[in-house]
This record gives sequence, C-alpha cells and structure tokens, in this order.
Amino acid sequence: MRTSKPNFSPNKRAFKPRGASPKRKKVTIDLKTLTQLASQKKETVQYESNLTIGELISNAELRNNVLKKGYQRPTEIQELCFSAVQRGKNVVAIANTGTGKTAAFLLPLVEEFLGNNNRRPIMVIVPTRELALQVEEEFNWITKGMNLSSVSFIGGTNINTDIKNLRGKQHNIYICTPGRMLDLMQRGVANQLNIQTLVLDEFDRMLDMGFVNDIKKIVERLKGRSQTLLFSATRDSKQKQLMDWIAPNAEEFAVSSGATANEKIEQKIIQVGASEDKYQLFTSLINQEEIHKVLVFADTKRTVDRLGKKLMKEGINTGMIHGDKSQGQRNRALDLFKAGKSKVLIATDVVARGIDIDDISHVINYQTPQSVDSYLHRIGRTGRAGRQGVAYTFFDQLD
Repeated sequence: MRTSKPNFSPNKRAFKPRGASPKRKKVTIDLKTLTQLASQKKETVQYESNLTIGELISNAELRNNVLKKGYQRPTEIQELCFSAVQRGKNVVAIANTGTGKTAAFLLPLVEEFLGNNNRRPIMVIVPTRELALQVEEEFNWITKGMNLSSVSFIGGTNINTDIKNLRGKQHNIYICTPGRMLDLMQRGVANQLNIQTLVLDEFDRMLDMGFVNDIKKIVERLKGRSQTLLFSATRDSKQKQLMDWIAPNAEEFAVSSGATANEKIEQKIIQVGASEDKYQLFTSLINQEEIHKVLVFADTKRTVDRLGKKLMKEGINTGMIHGDKSQGQRNRALDLFKAGKSKVLIATDVVARGIDIDDISHVINYQTPQSVDSYLHRIGRTGRAGRQGVAYTFFDQLD
C-alpha cells in the first residue's frame, strides 16, 4: 500500500428512481478509510477444492466444455452451491466479486437441463446490460453443441424484437435487466414463460440502483416458480426480510464478508493537492509502460466523456461507457477493449460489476468512490483469474 506520491512526475435505504441521472455526491470515503482499506489484511478468493471439475460435473459434454476453458477445480462458492441448486433448493449465496458466482448457478442448472427433458426454463435477472450479455455469453460457451438456447432482454434495444422473441419458441434461459422484464410483463407478453427457477444475480447492486420495487413486482408475477437463487457480494441486515420473502427457507452459503479486497490486488493512493494538475498526473500514469490494459472509473457521464475525448486527442485508443450511450456503442467499446484494440476503457459504475475480463492490468479511480462497496467492486475488475492487479485511487485534497 502506498500513500505517498507515485514515482512519476507529476434504517431504510434510499433508492434512486430508475433512470435518474445521479449527481456527484459528497465523497463518503475519507483518506483514513481509504488507507485502511488498502492496508488491511485481505481475504483471498483463491480456494483449492479437493474436487476436480470432472468429479463435480457428471455430464460428459458439459464437463468437456468447461475443461476446454481451462477450469480444473471449482471455486468455493461453486462447490458449496452445486448440490443445493441441483436438488431444487432455494439458495442465498454471498461471495466476493471474481469468485465465480455466475458459474455457481449455471453449471448445476445446465446439468439439470441435460438430464431432464421436462425441466422448465430459468430466468436470470441482473442489474446491468453488460452483465446480462456476459451471463448469456458464459451460458453459450458452457452449452456449446448441446442444443440449449438463450435470449436476453435489456434496455437500449428494440422492445418489438423482445416481444417477437417472447412469442416465438421457448428458450431454456431468459436473461434480463429488471426494468425491461417488468415492462414486458406489464405488456402481457411475458406471462406464458412458465419459469421454474428464478436467479437474482448481484442482488445488492440491484437494490443500490433502485430496482427494489421492480424486483418485488417481478417476483410476484413468477409465483409458479419452484426455486429461487439469490447471489450477492454483500449482505445488509436491513435486507434480510426482503431476501427471506424472495427465497424462503433458503440454504445459505457465505464464503466472504465482502468487506475486503482480493489479495492479488495491490492498492495505491495518489493524493492530489489543490494546486496540482490532476489530469497531468492521470496521463503520466496511463502512459507508464507496465499499464497495458486499464479500466478507469469516474462518477459522472460528463467526466467519462471529457476524459475519453482528451485521451483520444492525445492518440490513446479509448472506449467510453455510461448510461447515455446506446447499447451498440457500449458493446463496441467493450468488444474493442476485450480484444486489446483500445488500451483504456473509461466508465461509470455501470461496469463495476458488469464485466469479467481476465487481463485488466490496472484499475484507476479517477474520482474517489462514494462508498466502500463501490470501491471494492471497482478494484475487483483487476487481479482476476489468479493474476496480479494494481488499483490506483486519486484522492483530492481540498486544502
């Protein structure tokens, strides 16, 4: 942990209305808190299971697809949840970002489909468009060659196409953001889905984003389901009553408190004096040779656009993602970043939990996150899949 200058020159939670553009709030993490986060003993997300993937998964096709992706052993949350999910139990699972929560529900559910032709569909609800597309991508590679189908319903796309997809053939898995699915339900075109398993992924993030009422309405409309899986990175005691209502009598698994960072991430703090040029410090950092793929977080859409345009003018290939970008623009920015065609991706918290890219070398918080939870999820985009990562956080000194 470093707090000095870097070695280069230079009660009830309040929910925001859905679709509202959040204004820059007063920073809630002070320098002392930030320093403690960076220096505290960290929880490891590396877990060495006694089981191999082959011992956990019985279906040969599914096992082979997973092995082809280089997975040898399940993570802790995957191992703990597998049996309960397959037995049709309600599950509440708490695990840090980067611990394989998506596969923790996809693997046992896919194996259920392969062994039961009468298995009814799954609905997976996630907070962001990026995460929805990521879940669908993971489902598709897991089920390659198995004749299982998926479809996603997210904001920013043509709702008439969604309606057509819902009126067509039945899919095995429906992946959606809360607002779009509720819209489709209220139009009366999603009532025939006959969902067996409802999965709420990144549940705490959905509550933070103001989707609590949407979630309640969707859950009410899916009374015919027999199983609910609720995955979250944190658990607030204030949420217990809601979680118990959504997933009653659930088997609970917690492999992390969600209060510390992955030990693979080196955290550094850059204090910026009132008279210093923050952008110059930022670009000096970006241009360091060891920074080859960097995800930059800013709090506002305006800051994302301003930084992105300035970096592009300086010849640095940069992508930008925020809520005002079209879905096509967001997908292109993400695809170019994944492919290594852009060195920098600048985004608001819309991707703090919405992307899983193994080779992000650095995360930079251009603006200090507004909460510990936001900080941990932002920096959790690096140091993934056993790799080392570095996270820089700029802290503006006012005096």
